Amino acid sequence: MSSPHRLDPAGGCPHADNARLLAQGAVTPVVLPGGVEGAAVLGHDALRDFLAHPDVAKNARHFTALAEGRVPEGWPLATFATVQGMTTADDADHRRLRNLVSKAFTARRVEELRPRVEEMTAELLDRVERAARESEDGTVDLRRHFAMPLPMGVICELLGVDAEHHERLHHLSNQVVATDIGPQEAMAANRELVQTLAAVAATRAELPGDDLTSALIAAREEGGDRLSQQELIGTLLLMIIAGHETTLNLISNAVRALCTHREQLDHVRTGKSDWAAVVEETLRWDSPVSYFPFRYPTRDLEVAGTVIPRGTPVLAGYSAAGRDTAAHGPDADRFDATRATAARHISLGHGPHYCLGAPLARMEATIALQRLFERFPDLDLAVPDPELPRHASFVGNSVDELPVRLAF
Repeated sequence: MSSPHRLDPAGGCPHADNARLLAQGAVTPVVLPGGVEGAAVLGHDALRDFLAHPDVAKNARHFTALAEGRVPEGWPLATFATVQGMTTADDADHRRLRNLVSKAFTARRVEELRPRVEEMTAELLDRVERAARESEDGTVDLRRHFAMPLPMGVICELLGVDAEHHERLHHLSNQVVATDIGPQEAMAANRELVQTLAAVAATRAELPGDDLTSALIAAREEGGDRLSQQELIGTLLLMIIAGHETTLNLISNAVRALCTHREQLDHVRTGKSDWAAVVEETLRWDSPVSYFPFRYPTRDLEVAGTVIPRGTPVLAGYSAAGRDTAAHGPDADRFDATRATAARHISLGHGPHYCLGAPLARMEATIALQRLFERFPDLDLAVPDPELPRHASFVGNSVDELPVRLAF
């Protein structure tokens, strides 16, 4: 492999580094926070094959450095490796946990959520307009007032989490995804997140409702060992994070892309493209997740001509794969919602761990963008895109704030 790429814990826009690394090969060694050695798979075809490879595991018992005590205490990425749930389970355990959750994300169940998503979208846009009118300069942070509360509200309703917890859960999720925080902060955020979700589970156990948490608890009670308490909390934790952070970034990145590529908005308005295509092109061009932790080869594994040693923590380089010219053509770095290859992206995963919530994320983002630009057709960024503060993480890929002018 080439010389290791030291990932910046402060995050930032990944695309320049991705292009440089891809020019050197589809796989690169990386140095993670704390000096932990790893690798990243960046090329589209290489990543697609790696994600579905039978000799690649998700359970951290295969993580050599962790097993040997070479990962520092309070490591900011520890939750991704050690939480018990679908994303860290393999084979029969993974199928068991996925089957318990999948009923909430069938095409029929997602479609049943459409009226509620549309209702929440309309309510939030009312709040966005009020916030803009009340601000001194007529701007509003669209990420805070719209892109975050929509997916957070939807996933929390699905899970039966009361509204009083939403803001705190978002903050704690941000801390878990952040890669630039210290050990004490990381451990405190993880501890509080687990405690909050344990309290939610206790409430649902006492007062069950028509929600996924109640259903998971009932499955545990009926099936005995079908779902342990740790797996229940781990599943809730992963669904809260994945269920809103990804869609939050997707909506934010799509708004930024459309505001800086006004001709693409015109394509939608004239029927040359549509909102679903905008969502797919955003997923490809500016993936909501840049580097997702972790997978581990269970043997020395050759990937695109590079051998990744057994037990190496491997990052899935979704933002790099989305702009891989070998898969998407020489203009892969151009945002084009009429692009025929956009649907070939793998930004929502591939293989047995393909994102269960993908249909819901797509529906939420499509409704959000359509309603937003129908109501505020001249909406534009209040700050030039390169000056927007970036999310302090190389896991999530977006901005921390999205100030816009609605021009109503």
